[in-house]
Amino acid sequence: MTFSPMETVEQVWPTLAPLLFVPHTEHEYERLVQMLDTLIDIVGEDETHSLASLMEIVGVLIEKYEDEHVPELS
Repeated sequence: MTFSPMETVEQVWPTLAPLLFVPHTEHEYERLVQMLDTLIDIVGEDETHSLASLMEIVGVLIEKYEDEHVPELS
């Protein structure tokens, strides 16, 4: 049986959804920061590591939250 890419995502999403989400609360933000710290420990600077793109995505989600919720220092 061959799955399309979206069918594959649909199959694995229930497992990934608790780990990969847009943070809306400080608690969710903190969970992503902890995940990023772990990914940095695992991936380091190896851009070819299989988790490097996940590290980048989590970083973007954190940055989006900070842009919307953390006041800039002046």
